[in-house]
Amino acid sequence: MTTEHDAWLASRIEASGIEAPIDPDLPICDPHHHLWARPGDTYLLPQVLQDTRSGHRVVQTVFVECDAGYRSGGPQALRPVGETEFVEAETAGVGTARAILAPVIAAGIVGFADLTLGDKVAAVLEAHMAASPARFRGIRHRTPWDPSPEISRPGGPPPGLLLDTRFRQGFACLPRYGLSFDAWLLHPQLMELVDLARAFPDVSIILDHVGGPLRIGPYAAQREAVFQAWKASIAALAGCPNVTVKLGGLGMHICGFGWDKQRVPPGSAEMAEAMAPYYLWCIERFGPDRCMFESNFPVDKVSSSYVVLWNAFKRIAQGFSPRERAALFHDTAARVYRLTPRA
Repeated sequence: MTTEHDAWLASRIEASGIEAPIDPDLPICDPHHHLWARPGDTYLLPQVLQDTRSGHRVVQTVFVECDAGYRSGGPQALRPVGETEFVEAETAGVGTARAILAPVIAAGIVGFADLTLGDKVAAVLEAHMAASPARFRGIRHRTPWDPSPEISRPGGPPPGLLLDTRFRQGFACLPRYGLSFDAWLLHPQLMELVDLARAFPDVSIILDHVGGPLRIGPYAAQREAVFQAWKASIAALAGCPNVTVKLGGLGMHICGFGWDKQRVPPGSAEMAEAMAPYYLWCIERFGPDRCMFESNFPVDKVSSSYVVLWNAFKRIAQGFSPRERAALFHDTAARVYRLTPRA
C-alpha cells in the first residue's frame, strides 16, 4: 500500500528523475536499522528488504532496539527479551536458500536491558543471549536528555544517566559477556560518554548518530556554536580507543536540516553537502577504521529514500582510498559487531 510519505519520496523522481546507485558493487554492512509494527507505521522484513534490495549492495545489517515485540507478561526486567525473540522470528532464514538474493538481515542484534538494575541485569543479558545465541551482540540503553521541552519529553531518560552509580554497575556486566554498548545521546551529553568510556576501557562503545547534534528549539539560533562545541566533544571522545562512531542520523527532525519539510525530497548531492562537515570531522578524528556509515531506517526515511541516502554517503567518501571506503561502508561495522562473513 502506497502511503502519503511514499508519494512524497516518489515526487523526487518525478521532479529530477531516478537517482542511480553510485558504485553499486561496493559491499555495505548497514549497522543500524529497526523493525517494528506501529499503528500506521510498519517496517518489517518486506519493507527492509525492499530498501536493502533497491540498488546498493547491502550484504549484512544490524538490528538496533526500538521497543518492538516486548513480552506482554512476566517479570518487567525480562520483557525486552521479547524484542530479540521477535527479531529472530521475523528474520529467520533470510539470506539462505529461502531468499538467496537477500542480504543477511539482522546478522547482529542489539537489544535493550535496563542497566540501572545494577548487577541484576546479568539475568537479562543471559536471557537475550539465550534467545539469540548466534546473533546477539550488545545493548543499547538510550540516554538522550535535554532541559528543553521541545527536545526531551516527560517520561524519557533522566539527566546524568551515564554517570549514575547503578547504571554503571549494570554497565560493568557487559564485558563479562563480551557485549558492546550502543550510546544514543545528544551532543551536550558527549562529555559524559567520554567519562564512561575512560572508566570502562574494556567495553566496546558505539556512538550512534554522530552524537545527536541539536539544531532545533533553543539550539536553532546557535548552530555554529553547537557545531564547534560538538566538534570539541567528538575530538575528546576520539581519544578513547574503545569508541567507534556511526555516521548517520542527521535526517532526524532534531538535527534541524528540514529535509522532511521540503516540497520535494533532497537529492544526494544536497544531502552530502550538508552532512559532510559532520561526517568528515568524525573520520578525521577517529579514522576510517573506527567509523561506519548507517541508515538509521526507517527513522531517517522521513528525509530521503534508501538509495539517495547511501548515494550521499558515497559522495562524501569519494576522496578516500578503496581500503578506507571498504572500512567505512562494511569492514568497521562487521568487525565491531563481530559478524560472520556471508558465504
